[in-house]
This record gives sequence, structure tokens and C-alpha cells, in this order.
Amino acid sequence: MEPLTWTGSLAVLTPILWTAAAAFVLLAAIRLIAGLFLASGDTVTQPDGTLSMTRGPLETLDLATRWAFYVILGVLAAFLVGGAVLGLGAGIIGGMAQRLIPVWIALALVIGVSLTFRRRLGLYGKLFGSTIGSVGFALVMFWVFAAFFGALDMIVTHDPLAQSGAMKNEVPGTFYTKMIGDIDEGAYPYYLLGGDNLGRDVFSRMIAGALVVVQIAPMATAFAFMVGITLGLPAAYYGGRLDTTLTFLANLILAFPVILLFYLLVTPEIVATGIPTYMAAVMFVFPIVFFTILLNSRYHTRPKLRLPLLIIVIGVLGWLYLSLISKRFGVLEVLPRWLDLFDIPGGILVVFVSVVFVNSPTVFRIVRGLGLDIKTRDYVAAAQTRGEGPWYIMLWELLPNARGPLIVDFCLRVGYTTILLGTLGFFGLGLPPESPDWGSTINDGRKLLAIYPHPALAPALALLSLVLGLNLLADGLREESLRD
Repeated sequence: MEPLTWTGSLAVLTPILWTAAAAFVLLAAIRLIAGLFLASGDTVTQPDGTLSMTRGPLETLDLATRWAFYVILGVLAAFLVGGAVLGLGAGIIGGMAQRLIPVWIALALVIGVSLTFRRRLGLYGKLFGSTIGSVGFALVMFWVFAAFFGALDMIVTHDPLAQSGAMKNEVPGTFYTKMIGDIDEGAYPYYLLGGDNLGRDVFSRMIAGALVVVQIAPMATAFAFMVGITLGLPAAYYGGRLDTTLTFLANLILAFPVILLFYLLVTPEIVATGIPTYMAAVMFVFPIVFFTILLNSRYHTRPKLRLPLLIIVIGVLGWLYLSLISKRFGVLEVLPRWLDLFDIPGGILVVFVSVVFVNSPTVFRIVRGLGLDIKTRDYVAAAQTRGEGPWYIMLWELLPNARGPLIVDFCLRVGYTTILLGTLGFFGLGLPPESPDWGSTINDGRKLLAIYPHPALAPALALLSLVLGLNLLADGLREESLRD
């Protein structure tokens, strides 16, 4: 069978898209140049005393550029909607749009509910008042839902690790065969984004690679924040020798280049010594400490609620911790097999620990700097006058008032971590060689990049879009936190 085209029966929309894109670029360039020589329209006072702006050449160019952009968005929306309805009849784009229907539904529901209740959702709700923040949120949640539904086998078209000798380096839209002339009747009929140098489906590997990023980057960053907050707040609040010692240790770690430190932690020689797994045994205590102190300081005046709450939280977190460090994962045997909850592959655990270790000192310095500023405020002195304990003041007075910069930094740090994971995968460090993570996939595709660009291009664009979404989300949150 003939390969699929990109747009199939929707090809009539392609000239409109390219025309609108060319017009947008041309108008934007003209607007940029004209802005150097022309002035904006004049301000006119109306009979009722109100002010209005007359439309000059610059305003006309702005309006035309905006409409060209709207046309581009409209055509892209038509491709997605038409593709979801027509499926493979709308070509490769239609096939992908139809496979991603669960993602579109989930994304529409989340955005719709968020917009409906935005006034009740605090900073998160205010995010949808920012165009940049809304676009960033949509991009990030797209990949989150893609990873989730991909893990449920609702999106991927083929096994990301399965190889087909007949599909090596085949172009996007190629009809799928296991061997030459042997059609697999039970499989999806096409490789939507083609095959790589081992005959694996690029589209399925791109979706599966999103799961690797979504599993590691946000969770590892959250653990790094728990470590940084648990150490940074007392350093800022107490000062003195504690501050000096912790700051020295943080600066000592930050003295190493980040990439070099990553390489040292994930190299096979270091992994063989067991150092990363022992580091995990130490670092993963911090979430237990953090939540224990958080709840104890909040409910210290309500012992009847505090005690059972702490027992439940410490019991659940302790069980998770012991499951993590049991012998199967490389440290020591502390739980029988029937009590072990999960199995983390060694490569993922090493990368996870490396991300936490590298990011924690930076988070510590940010929290310490914010704490030094906030602890001088009047409401902190008022809490001290009320007789509140130090940890209550740190976690319930200092930390909430530092949430804006910390949330923004969290989003940016997840983006940095995503790039670092891609870099490690590109150099074949940390994760297994057959892993579908985007860095490894880009590395596999670069070997024949001049001849077959599609195996490397798809994961590269996925990585770019996710990091772009995280940066835009951080910008939107920064804008709204400054207004808050």
C-alpha cells in the first residue's frame, strides 16, 4: 500500500495554512521595521470626556498580524478536529489526532473546569488570565496526559521496543509489515512517524518517552525542594554556625559543573560502588522528616488529632521508604517480598538520585535567601509574640509567603531537569540503552540524520515543546504572583 500523506483529504487546507504563515511572518517583519520610524496613533478626547486612540499605520499592522495568527490557529484547529473525526483518511496528522483523542478530551475537561472555577482556585486560577501561562499550561498538560494514556496503551500504536526488519528507517506513514510481504493483521496498519534504524515505531517511542520524563523530572524536583526547604528554612531562621555550615556544604556541591556532576554520579564505575543507592537511602528520609515536622507544627495544640495523623503519615511514608531501599533495589533487605510495593529499575533510581542531589543545593540557597528577607517582616514578629514555635513560623509563616518565587522556580527547574535527562540519554548514561526516553531516541536517530531525519526530529520537537511549555508556565506564574 502507498504511504500516507501528511494531510490526506484535508490537503485543501494546506495552502491556506502556508499563505497565512507567510503573511504572518511578513507582517511581523514589516511591523518591526515600521516601529523604528513611525509613531503610534494620536490620543483624541471624545465629547463625553473619555480618551480614545486613533488608528495609525502601526495599529493597522498590529491588527493584520493578529488576524494572520488567528487564521493559522484556526487552520491548525481544523486539522486536529478534522483529523480526529476522519482518522487515517486525513493522513498522518489525522491518524495522530485520532490516537490522541483521550488527551484532547482530558485537556478540554481540565481547562474547562479550571476556567469555570478560576475565581476559587487562587494562583492557579489566576494563571488562566495570562495568555502565556495558559499556553504553557496546555503544552505541559498535553504531555502529562499523553504519558498517562500512553502508559495505559490507549495511544501507542506498537510496542516501543518491538523491532521489524522491514520497517528500518521507513518514512512517516509507511504501511506496517513485520517482514517483507508479511502483514501483521493484529497491529496498527501504519508507522505514523516512520521507523528508526532498528525498525521501531517512532510515534510510539515518542509517547513512551514522555512517560520517562513525567515520571522522573517532576518527582525528582519535588524531592529536591523538600531537601532544600527542610535545610534552607532553619539556616535562614537560626543563622549562626548552622547557616555557615549548611551554606558551605551547598557551595561545595555547586562548585562542580552540573553536567560533570551528573556524569560522575551515573557512570557505571560510580554505580558499581553503590554510592547512588546509599545516597537514595539518605535523601529519601527528607520527605518523611518534612511532612512529620509540617503536621506536628500545624497541629501541636490539638494532640488528639495530631497523634493519629502522624502515625498514619509516618507509617505510609515509612512503608514507601522501606520498599524503596530494600535489597532488590541495591541497599539492604528490610522487607519481605510480599510487603515490597514497587520495583524501580536501577537506571531510573540512579538518575532520580542524581537530579535530587544536584538540584537540592540550589533550592537551599533560594529558600535561604527568601527566608532571610521574610523573617524580618512584622507578621513573623507577631507570630513570635504569640509564642509560636520556630518550625511553625518557618513552615506556616515564612514558607507560604515565599510560595510565588518557589513555584516559578519549580516549573523552571522541571524544565532544566528535562533537558538534563535528555542530555544523559543522548550520551547513553543512566537509563538503559533500549529506553525510549527522548535523549536516547535522538541519539539513535542522529547517526543517519542527513538521510533519515524523522527518527531524531520527532523526539527533539517533543522535548522542545515540553521545555517551552514549562518556561511559558513559569512566566505566567511569575506575572500572576507579582500581581498577587
